[in-house]
Amino acid sequence: MSIHISAKKGEIAKVVLQPGDPLRAQYIAENYLENAKLVSKTRGIFYYTGLYKGKEITVGASGMGFPSIGIYSFELFTEYEVDTIIRIGTCGAYNTDLKLFDILNIDKAASESTYAKYAWGIEDEILPHQGNIFSTINETAKELSLNAKAINIHSSDIFYRKDPATPEIATKYNCPAVEMEAFGLFANAQHLGKNAATILTVTDIIPTHEKISADEREKALNPMMELALESAIKSL
Repeated sequence: MSIHISAKKGEIAKVVLQPGDPLRAQYIAENYLENAKLVSKTRGIFYYTGLYKGKEITVGASGMGFPSIGIYSFELFTEYEVDTIIRIGTCGAYNTDLKLFDILNIDKAASESTYAKYAWGIEDEILPHQGNIFSTINETAKELSLNAKAINIHSSDIFYRKDPATPEIATKYNCPAVEMEAFGLFANAQHLGKNAATILTVTDIIPTHEKISADEREKALNPMMELALESAIKSL
């Protein structure tokens, strides 16, 4: 067991899907995995391991923000010897070039955060996906006839802010949308020499206030989940 994950050694697969929400992890386990076993529920953060098309996959939550995904991904990579983490989450679009339900495969994450600098001495304010899993996701999306857009993302510490304008760093690095975890995941993976990717679904258009309703979210996120699962088993 690690400090924050109570699974025993051997109960976590080599590939982990990480939504932010523990209930989304539960949904994936119950709807997509065979023989899913709850292997950790410390602090209400659920981790399940089961079979997807005969291959072992773990799905478990990251929580919200760099501090949270920083803890969980680090312990997965180091204590449980996980090779690959695929973050699956939602994001808000800064402009109307993106549409609700768009699926994004994140190339690079830009951030004003000091997480990478003070954790690992990484000075860069934009970090790429790590390893081959990004390419695997692109190839798998084509096979599934999904349009997964390869773009940069703004990873922010801030959900609510005084200034409604698009932050300067998002403009600087051509980031059309914002989320809160990819930069931290990529930093950990870069430091540890692991594989990491992020797939997101656009659920909010910030300037127009369009959003996917709570009822729509269950169905809306299924294509992203299936893309992640199909990509995950290719990496095993």
